[in-house]
Amino acid sequence: MAGAIETRPATAPTTGATGSNAGAFATVTLLFFFWGFITCMNDVLIPFLKESFKLTYFQSGLVQFAFFGAFFVVSLIYFFISVASGDPINRVGYQRAIVLSLVICAAGCALFAPAAGAVSYPFFLGALFLLATGVTILQIAANPYAAILGPPENASARLNLAQGFNSLGTTIAPIAGGLLLYKIFASGGEVTLDAIKTPYLIYAGMFLALAIVIAVSKLPAIGGGAAAESGNALAFPQLRFGMAAIFLYVGAEVAIGSFLVSFMAHESVMGWPEGVASLYLAYYWGGAMIGRLCGATAMSTTIAPQKKPLYMVLTAAALLGLIYVATAVRFEEGQLQMEFMKPTELIPFSILIALCLAAFGIGKGKPGTILGVFGMAIVALLVASGVATGKVALWAALGAGLFNSIMWSNIFTLAIDDLGEHTSQGSSLLVMMIVGGALFPLLMGAVADNYGIREAFFAPIISYVYIAWYGWWSQRRLNAKGLAT
Repeated sequence: MAGAIETRPATAPTTGATGSNAGAFATVTLLFFFWGFITCMNDVLIPFLKESFKLTYFQSGLVQFAFFGAFFVVSLIYFFISVASGDPINRVGYQRAIVLSLVICAAGCALFAPAAGAVSYPFFLGALFLLATGVTILQIAANPYAAILGPPENASARLNLAQGFNSLGTTIAPIAGGLLLYKIFASGGEVTLDAIKTPYLIYAGMFLALAIVIAVSKLPAIGGGAAAESGNALAFPQLRFGMAAIFLYVGAEVAIGSFLVSFMAHESVMGWPEGVASLYLAYYWGGAMIGRLCGATAMSTTIAPQKKPLYMVLTAAALLGLIYVATAVRFEEGQLQMEFMKPTELIPFSILIALCLAAFGIGKGKPGTILGVFGMAIVALLVASGVATGKVALWAALGAGLFNSIMWSNIFTLAIDDLGEHTSQGSSLLVMMIVGGALFPLLMGAVADNYGIREAFFAPIISYVYIAWYGWWSQRRLNAKGLAT
């Protein structure tokens, strides 16, 4: 789904800023896992609600519209408040803001039960909006908080590690969600709205439990108020172009993930039942996890260049093994079982991983160049998924996750470069652009309704063409000022 959002806190923590905060950081990384998990649950939820309410693809795309629309609305409100009277989270404290956001998430999840009882699709959309409100506040608060839990020179490393936990959540969610909705809580093997009540009440309980853990934890405090920022971050072209890139990236990634289950279920691709197809979403989101953690190594300045290839190969192999085991989980006749695919079936995905690692090599550690190469790689994969059939189409579509992996962090970093005192204001504007995730599923759904689900995978191509251009434009800008690495 979209990755860590890097913002800068207005003040330093009053305690423990440079001391040992391993325990506090471990607690905060749970937040990244949970919001990745609950966000990716939408990819399982869309086909479930589509079948339950007999929706068109366009109508089912309203799930993402409600969820990611909240990011825009809440971030916009937050931006105006920050400009007018200072950062509200800095005033109330990051720990309290995180607790509040988790309680809001729990409330949104809890509303799924009455929505199912009322058999109301708009009710579900309202619950999703409330849930996403909590996730938005959580992202605004947790990212800068994670950044200051240790020495400043290692802030990026900490955020990359936390982002890896986010990807772990997005990888597990389709597997757990598919089992819960289509197997464990299905009524007599049939999809009914009652199947959604218990899973989301469980999620509500998990968010409340995490809120309690955060509330009672002795986390370093951030004190002091934040002054309103002067000037306008929109004066910087790298930010303006970067906002468009974030909008297109988040929109494309979310749209692809939203319709992958329906894509895999199509008779010309694999023809799988939706419960089986949902398991394979783990390769899309797990690919993002592989790419992010390998990218952290590829773009690191502290790891010896000759050691990077070995570390990246070992990381990719270990994570692929994790995904392989996770997707073997089945729930049949009331029992959990393991049903492994033949290892040879992973050859196409392994080849894509090798190409992804090679693309890092082509980029030579330069964020703009890597972004450009990855953008064009996804263009090729989307063309293949729309033109080909069977397993070629399957792995081409799933492989897009590998190359989506580093886009958020690279775009975000390139966009806020040289913003100086306008960095936090620019960060708020970039967060707003997550609204692309609300709009693109509707566009892709409309294409699917009118032309077919496979043809719909051509729709995001223009996004990645622009992203590739932005990467190369940004790298030329860095080269021009002598900051290329």
